[in-house]
Amino acid sequence: MTVTELVSYEDALAAYEPVMGLEVHVELGTKTKMFCGCSTTLGADANAQTCPTCLGLPGSLPVVNATAVESAVRIGLALNCEIAEWCRFARKNYFYPDMPKNFQTSQYDEPIAFNGYLDVELEDGEIFRVEIERAHMEEDTGKSTHVGGATGRIHGASHSLLDYNRAGIPLIEIVTKPIVGAGARAPEVAKAYVAELRELIKALGVSEARMEMGQMRCDVNLSLRPIGTEKFGTRSETKNVNSLRSVERAARFEIMRHAAVLGAGGTIVQETRHFHEDDGSTTAGRVKEEAEDYRYFPEPDLVPVAPAREWVEELRATLPELPRLRRNRLREEWGISRHEMQSVLNAGALGLITATIEAGADSAAARKWWMGELARRANEEGVDLAALPITPAQVARVAGLVAEGSLNDKLARQVIEGVLAGEGTPDEVVEKRGLKIVSDDSALGAAVDEAIAANAAIADKIRGGKVAAAGALVGAVMKATRGQADAARVRELILERLGVQG
Repeated sequence: MTVTELVSYEDALAAYEPVMGLEVHVELGTKTKMFCGCSTTLGADANAQTCPTCLGLPGSLPVVNATAVESAVRIGLALNCEIAEWCRFARKNYFYPDMPKNFQTSQYDEPIAFNGYLDVELEDGEIFRVEIERAHMEEDTGKSTHVGGATGRIHGASHSLLDYNRAGIPLIEIVTKPIVGAGARAPEVAKAYVAELRELIKALGVSEARMEMGQMRCDVNLSLRPIGTEKFGTRSETKNVNSLRSVERAARFEIMRHAAVLGAGGTIVQETRHFHEDDGSTTAGRVKEEAEDYRYFPEPDLVPVAPAREWVEELRATLPELPRLRRNRLREEWGISRHEMQSVLNAGALGLITATIEAGADSAAARKWWMGELARRANEEGVDLAALPITPAQVARVAGLVAEGSLNDKLARQVIEGVLAGEGTPDEVVEKRGLKIVSDDSALGAAVDEAIAANAAIADKIRGGKVAAAGALVGAVMKATRGQADAARVRELILERLGVQG
């Protein structure tokens, strides 16, 4: 059934309870592929990073990437999973042009990690536990480029190009158990879960987890059931959603679409769906197979994986502080509100700020420069904060120059401008541009005398006891010195010259 109008989100939630399942694929940051020695470096010419094994040529034999197994175990441990004492790979059979072997080497009923959970924090501080069904190892597919169509999809394209450089790159697929009980907050929970998972993956150092580059992508499974019933409805699976905002929008759209179909007496088709960034909608892809349709069977060319218990415990000892706990600790140390910390996270500034503090800045100064001047610059240029050509150590140096009185905020902004322009380190920019604050009396005295002489009326007011009027003379001196005077010392000199107690 085709739906032309969605029901409102409120009406959908008044009649139905959403049930979600999230499948997140993470590309591991290994140097070589999952089952062969081909490089995983991005940017190579098409099909340059391939070999008989990842192309599926007859007679080639796979070998498991040990680093990928270690990463899988560490991810499983961080997700509070049980780690299998014995597991193996399976062949998942289906025809797809970017699968050169016509099967994907994955794990089926024997994943390396299972039965875990991840606690996620919503924006109001509520903690929601998402239970993990499994985290298993597999390989990525190649990349299809459809040429000649209007949408970049295969429909309407004149031909397709296949690049197998990505085929065989190690993946970890993390599958949740059905997420129930979120109600109207289901889309928010989905977004928060993927955000927390991304931070966890990055903290582990097993992947950069850059969603915009396809290093992490989410399939959003969603169904509705009438409120008060237990049986799950038929699900749809919105594939390869590649941003946090899109995960939330896809879940929200599907809730409204499912409710419209069911409310009109229609039937939900179990299918994959494509998400459209421009309007937040989804459209039908292909009818979704059940697990048995993939004809899984154990991979005969790979031996089972049996992680030693001692090794697993050694890896457990290497786990970093969980991102949620680290955020709460930093929030308390910095003395900021939950809302302020959320702003830091939304700006992608947490790691930059902590690195700036480690380089010597205090927390207030580090936040001030990254969330203020540098965030403004990044927004103007349409880039991420981390993409700006300035390091946390350089920002810490700028903050240090301000703290020691060598720069004021206005001059510091000019120093940052110079660093961003490639003029060198903060100290080099200060030297080249002559930006250091002038604080010695001999250099300031003449400028103070000129300001008093040029503003006799204001000087008389100050002599008459209106000390606040000194601000106007301070401003005149600052203008004359291009903002490089020490404002506090200028004020002291003005009052001294006029014989007034400050």
